[in-house]
This record gives sequence, structure tokens and C-alpha cells, in this order.
Amino acid sequence: MSEQAIGESAAELPPCPECASEFTYESGALLTCPMCGHEWAPNESRGDADGDSADGDEGIRDAVGNLLSDGDTVTLVKTVKVSGGGGGTIKVGTKVAGIRLVPGGAGGHDIDAKVPGFGKMQLKSSVVKRA
Repeated sequence: MSEQAIGESAAELPPCPECASEFTYESGALLTCPMCGHEWAPNESRGDADGDSADGDEGIRDAVGNLLSDGDTVTLVKTVKVSGGGGGTIKVGTKVAGIRLVPGGAGGHDIDAKVPGFGKMQLKSSVVKRA
């Protein structure tokens, strides 16, 4: 019976939008593909299936689907490695206040923020949750 229960829970998760692998799993608030390493919010796959391809019309959403706006305070749902400058990592749970949205930002980085201990940087909305 336990094998059947495991198979049923895996069948509920959508396949990877990048490589179509059926072996996706939950990693915090995100879904992860072990085959290609792609991570995405569960609501992203549903939005694409509905035909909502214009992200600007709907607005920018966080990792759990909440609509974000300028000035919001967000919390990281995943540890983020910082490249360039001094490097380092921003730990999961770090609060960032007063974000500014940048629709269509470079490389999917659609949030400008001042992260405590790191300074100004760009973040992806898929790694934050509205606080």
C-alpha cells in the first residue's frame, strides 16, 4: 500500500516545464526537477496552461502566488548564492523591506531590493514570499 500512496502523490505534481520530466518534487514553496535542476513556483505551470503568457498584464507574483507591489516587504524562501562583489549567501528567511518591481528585468531578476548585509541587488520573484 505504501508504494501506491507514494505513486499517487507524485502523480499530482506537474511535469517540469523545461524538460517535461515527470520526476518533479516539492522543495519548500517551489517545485524542483531533479533531471535538469529547474525550479519554479507551482502557480507558474498553471498560468502557462491557461494561456496567460503576458506577465505584465497580471503583475509580478511571489513564489506562492501572491501579487507583489512596490514597497512590499518580502522574505526569502530559498537560500540564494550571491555572485560578484564579495560573494556569499543570503539565508532563507531573510526579510527585505521596500522592494521595487522591475517587470522584464535582466535574467528574470524582477525585483530591485536593498538586502540587509549585502546592499542593493536584484532578486527573482520566484525565491521570495510576501511577508
